[in-house]
Parts: sequence; structure tokens; C-alpha cells
Amino acid sequence: MANIWGMNDGALTQGRHRLAGWFRHGLSRPAPQSDARYADATPVAARSGLMPWAAVALAIGIGGWFALPFEPGWRFYAGLGVAAALALMAARLAARLELGTVLNWPLADLLRMALLGLVLGLAGALIAGLHAHRAAGPVLTWRYYGPVEGRVVAIDRSARDLIRLTLDQVVMRNLAADRTPLRVRLSLHNGKATALPAPGTRVMLTAHLSPPPGPSEPDGHDFRLQSWFDGLGAVGYSRNPVMTVAPAEPGGALALHRLRMRISAAIQRSIDGQAGAVASALMTGDRSGIEERTNDIMRASNLYHIVSISGLHMGMLAGFVYGALRLVLAAACAFFGAGRGAALRVHKWAALAAILAAGAYLWISGGDVATKRAFIMVAVMLGAILADRRAISLRTVAVAAIAILVISPEALVSPGFQMSFAATVALIVSYPWWTRARQWVPPLIQPAALLLISSFVAGAATSPLAAAHFNRVAEYGLIANLLVVPVMGAVVMPAGVIAGLLGLLGLAGPALWVMGLGTEWMLYVAEWITGLKGATRAVVSPPGVVIILLGLGGVAVALCLRVPVRPLRKQPSQILGWLGVAVLGMAFTTWMTAGRPGLLVSAEGDAVGMMTPAGRAMSKPKGGAFAAETWLISDGDTATQQESAARPLWTGPANERRATWPGTGWQIVHATGKGALTRLDALCAPQTILITNALPGDDTSKKPSPKKKSLKKPSSTKAPPEKSSPKTAALKKPSPKEPLPANSATSPKPGPSEATKLPVPDMAPTGAIAESGVKSPQATSANAEKSIPPDAKPPTAPEVAAAKADANPTGGAAGVPARARKSACLMLDPQSLRKSGAVRIEMKNGLPQVITARRETGRRLWTAPGSLR
Repeated sequence: MANIWGMNDGALTQGRHRLAGWFRHGLSRPAPQSDARYADATPVAARSGLMPWAAVALAIGIGGWFALPFEPGWRFYAGLGVAAALALMAARLAARLELGTVLNWPLADLLRMALLGLVLGLAGALIAGLHAHRAAGPVLTWRYYGPVEGRVVAIDRSARDLIRLTLDQVVMRNLAADRTPLRVRLSLHNGKATALPAPGTRVMLTAHLSPPPGPSEPDGHDFRLQSWFDGLGAVGYSRNPVMTVAPAEPGGALALHRLRMRISAAIQRSIDGQAGAVASALMTGDRSGIEERTNDIMRASNLYHIVSISGLHMGMLAGFVYGALRLVLAAACAFFGAGRGAALRVHKWAALAAILAAGAYLWISGGDVATKRAFIMVAVMLGAILADRRAISLRTVAVAAIAILVISPEALVSPGFQMSFAATVALIVSYPWWTRARQWVPPLIQPAALLLISSFVAGAATSPLAAAHFNRVAEYGLIANLLVVPVMGAVVMPAGVIAGLLGLLGLAGPALWVMGLGTEWMLYVAEWITGLKGATRAVVSPPGVVIILLGLGGVAVALCLRVPVRPLRKQPSQILGWLGVAVLGMAFTTWMTAGRPGLLVSAEGDAVGMMTPAGRAMSKPKGGAFAAETWLISDGDTATQQESAARPLWTGPANERRATWPGTGWQIVHATGKGALTRLDALCAPQTILITNALPGDDTSKKPSPKKKSLKKPSSTKAPPEKSSPKTAALKKPSPKEPLPANSATSPKPGPSEATKLPVPDMAPTGAIAESGVKSPQATSANAEKSIPPDAKPPTAPEVAAAKADANPTGGAAGVPARARKSACLMLDPQSLRKSGAVRIEMKNGLPQVITARRETGRRLWTAPGSLR
């Protein structure tokens, strides 16, 4: 009797054929050819195999887990497991119903495939949740300044052209081991003047550390997600020299890293300048020597993907080894008169050697996520040669995608994963078109035509994703790739392989010289392309749903609109393919019609940007540089912060900038600098949005001089600790040795100024923040909270209650009115912004609606680590 896979389960001797059938047809049961009723029945999986769709289902489950607005608990994962088991049972039941002629074959097969896809989707969500919890580690929840000791595990260069050190085995002052981050990353402001330590060296330095920053605007890129899976619990910088505590221990896991850095240094000594730095990055993955200007011209010319080791490099290296070794072995067989059997197995030996070479490349290049992904793809394709299967097909790509998603599910949301698989799938799908068209192309120009078509197809597949992630389009990127990629494949990578082999004998010089010629040509082309007028064009950042629609539509088109195109009557899957075309059109329409936020406020309150017909106008030419730069890039604006601040909108002195929201009558005031706290009451007028970065204690205008402070005794108006109530407990200053909690309004800073910092009491918040989706915008009254001088008497319980009632006149939650009034003043200060993150403000029915970047009801592991562990 046939089982659910359509194979005879009688004899064990048919096991090998069964496995081959699964690989060839996926898990779909072939249609009964003897029955004329099923002659035209060609479901999608029966036609293209279930393996590509298995990867799609797994990716949908992982993506759904990342899109959850809340952090699921154990009940959620238990429910997923139960649902997966029930779906498997239902798939088996569908097979039995088909065998019993209750359901016809097309309907039963479609039902079975849908249930198996559901199982894979649920498994994807389970895998993503498991990896997220396995990556859990302590995350710093306050700002830290002090000594930091740790072991160097990575050296790279930041976007600000600063050397960065990543440390593990971290030790911080007055911080318990269970609260110390597993890894921290520090930018060295004096890195050029400091000798870099070798990986494995234990170092110490004085540094500023803070939690990984959240998004610069609501629904923007969240660096905390990447940091969570990378194990980074804090990031920061240091202006002090790096001191060596202990040298690197011989051997160990970092011995390979030290070898890689020595090889990188040797390559840069042999090849001068940035050409040597690029060559070192191509062979060892060490990009610390590449200057930011070089990165800029590579991005502008669409050649930056060449600097990062990816499938292109791994494929070129493995392809060179495979082709060269196969040619050598074939010549040896012919010369020595080897038998026909040995000659037929030459390609398998070459494939095995290419896998070993790709593994060595992975080993020597550091093995980061992108390199591992490229190695898995190449190993699967070469493994198909060993198994007598097609090396380049959608099934091999699907196997590679499944392996990567199971090992690193977070790779799904990374630009590298999306772009590499988009290019690979597009090239595979377009190849049948080329095989039919090349008969009309003269043989002499077929290689050039194939290179042109391949570059065009790969660029067309990756350009929308690159524009969505990086907000720029390289207008002449196709020309640059046509000039550089052939040199990469024919000169740079082969010379690198030969240099690696000759380096064992100390004869790598000539090969490195040839490699340097190739990298110099690459930089020359990048410089020339960047200098052309209109080389790059900025684009607006799309909504998050656009990338999802691009992925779903692209998958449907790639798997269903295949060659040859047949009438829909004979190819039902064509319907799904044309639906994919419609989804792609929907994605681009949503992108083109999407607008940008009207008013953006940074998480520190030091940057404010208002959208105008001329572009976003920043309130100040300095302050909040990272947030301002990110906003302008997302707007598709090439202006600098200084140029943006010069646009006509804001008026007033530098410490009190004012603007009027067009068509609403609301005033926007950005108060900063010394004395800002003393002006808040006067500035918070009706129909005013007041934004400040001042905290209680920042105002030094009323502080006594050091001489008077030493003569006078402390004020006796402070309440005794034993008489303090829960309402006034917030006035107590935390011990300098204890770190402040995550929701503290202040952060520990060195020096005497720390004594003047005083937390704000637990009254109504100065910034009443509205959650996304709340219909009514939020605001507070002007007297919701007063600035408190250091010697002020704590408020009594009746005073606190009165303040809360005044801030909540409509009877909503404490400090959050149900509806704002036009006579109210909306105030955003560092205390409220640090709880909410960056915010955007939109006008709705003439009232401001505030949308936060950190929703209290939607916390995930990487957004609120302190409250979830």
C-alpha cells in the first residue's frame, strides 16, 4: 500500500529510491498518471518541488516571530508545538482520505502541502524564539563611566573612521558578574596614536558605556536587535590610551584570529595604500585598514559588496579551484592513460577539493555571518555535484537557505541575506531565457553578453532592496560592476589563491603584486564613477511592509512564472505568479506614496526636525548629529545638518529655537542649554509643543560658588530619611557606587557635578506620550511638573495628588489624559524621552499625536532586557 509520500513502503531495498524521490519531487505525491482525470493536474509543488516552498514557509514563520508586537512566553511556544503536531496529523489524515477516494488527488495534495507548510512556519517561529533566548545576556541599562577591562576578540573600523575594539570577559567597577555585559564594543578616539593590541590580549581603559541605542525614529532601524544576537551588552567610546593587562595566551580559540591579523598585515606591507587594505579585506576579512573615504566611493559606485566577503568571493574562489583542478586532473588522466572510470570521477575530486578550499577561506577570513552564509551556499552546490545532482538549481539554493535560517534565524532580517539570495535566485530563474536566446548571439560575444545580462539581472533583483535599506541608488553601478567584476574573477581572486599557496614557501610576492594591480583598478573605477555627475540618487526610506511585499512578490514570481510560459488553463501556478506581480506593484506603489513624519524628536531631546516643502529643517546646526543624519538619509535628503538648519522655519537664539506648525497654530519651542529649566514655566504656553534636553541640576545659574559652598552648611530643609514616604522616596539620591536603574532620569557622571543632580519626584510625567494607534493625542498642562532646586522641600502627598489631578483633568490613566486640549502644553524632556525613546509627532484634527519608538505594551527581549530577565 502506498504511504503519504506516494512511495511503496513494502521493501527496505527501495529506501535509496525513496530518498531520491523526496529530493527530486520534494514531499509532494506525484499525480496518478494512469487516471485521465489527473492528466492536467499540476499543482505548484508537483511542478517545481516542495523544497523551495519549504524554505519560504520557514522564512515566513521566522519573519512572523520577529514581527510580533510582544514578547511571547512559554505558553505561546507550547501552543506552537501543539499546533505543529496537529498539523502533521491532519496531513496524514488528508493522505488517507485521498487513498480512500474521499478527496480527489489535486485537492488532497494541495491540502497536504498547505499543512506541511504550516508545520514549517510554526517550526520557524519556534527556532527564532529559541535562538533569541539562547542569545540572552546582561545588557547595560544605564550610562557608565569608569574603568573597563576585557579580552580583545575583534578589531574593526566604525562608520566614523574610528578603530573599534570588541571585548569579552568584561570586568567593570562595582558591577556584579551577573550584571556585566558578555561583550562590549568601544570606539577609540586616539586609535591612530595607539598600537593596536593583538586578539586575545587582555586590556584596560577608561571608557564611556551606554546601552545599545534604540531606533532614531519610531519604526526605524533598531540596532538593539543586531546587538542582542551578537552578544553586545554595551557600546561606547574611550579617549584614553589602551593599557595591556596581560598578553595573549598561546593557542586557544583566538590563535586563528591572530594568524589572520598577521596575514592581513603582511598583505598590507606588500601592497601599499588602500589597494593593500582592500586586498587584505578580500582575503582575510580584516577591514580595519579601509578608510571611510574608500568605503564612501565604493558605496557610491555600487562596488561595496566586493569589499565584504560574500557569495561572490566564495563562488569565485571555489570556481577557480574547481575549474583549475578539474583541468589538471583531466590532463593527468589523459597523459598517464587512466581508465574511463577515473576520468569520469575527475569532476567529483575537483568538487571535493573546492569544498576544502572554500572551508579554508572561511577559516582564514574569520567566519562572520556573511562568510558562513556564502560557504553554506557553495558547499551545498558542490555537494550536489558529488551526489550527481544539478549544482545550480532552486532546490540547492533552498537547502542553503534552510540551513542558514536554522543556524542563524536572525539573518532573515539582514540586508546581506536578502540581497544575496535575491541575486542568486534571479540568476537561476533567468538562465533558461539565456539558453534560448544565445542561439541568436554570435559565439565571439557570448561571454560579454552573458556578463552584461548577469550583471543586469543581479542588479535589478538587488537594487530595490539596497535602496530600501541604504536609501541610495548608484546610477552607474552597472557600468562599475561590468568593469570590476571580470577583473575580480580573472585576476584578483586567482592571484589570492596562488599567493596563499606560494606563501607557504615564502614566494607570495609576485602573486600579491598581481593582486594589487587588480585592487588598484577597482579603486580607480570607483573613484571615476563617483566623480560623474549624478552618480548617486537618494531615495526615501520605505515603510517596513514594503520589504515584506517585495519578498513575497519576488518569491511568487520566481517560483511560478517560469519558462516556458503556458496558458493559465494548463498551468494553474501561473495565477500565483501573476499575483506576485501584483504584490510587487503594490509594494512600489506603497513606497512611492508613503510620507515621512512631520516632526521628529531624538531620544535625548537634543535634536528636533520639522518637515517643510524644502525638506526637513533641523532646529540647530549642532547637537544630536547621529539622529539628524539618520533622519535626513531616511528622507532621501542629501543635505547636511548645517544645511538643513539653514532652511527657513526656525527663529530665535540658539538656546531657544521657535517654529510654527503650518496650518495648525501650534508653536514648537526647542529650549536647550544653561538656564533652560528656569524658562520652562514661561515657555509652556497654550498650544505649544515644548522640547528640552535639560534635566534638574543642569542649571548652574543659581548654584553657590565653591567658596560659599564650603562655608555654608547644607540646608536643613531636607526631609529626614525616616520620615520619607513612598511618594517622596524618589527625592533620595542613589549611592554613587550603585548604578542607576534603567528608568532613572539621570546617569552617573564623574566629577563634582554629580552632587547637583537630583531625580525628579514621582509626579505626573512632563511628556505624556501617546501610544501608536491611540486615537486621541496626549498632552499635559503647563504646571504638570515644576523644576525643583537642589534645596527644595519634597512635595507632600496632597501636593502630588493635586499635581496629578491637574495633569489628568479628563480622568484617564495617571499622567495620561484621555484627550488633549488646545489650551494644553505638550512638554517632552529627557525624563520622558528616555522612557519612550525617539518620538514622531503628527497633527490629527488640529491636535498633536505622539508616536513612540518604545511601546510599553510591545517590549521584546532586545528592547527591555532588564525587565524581562
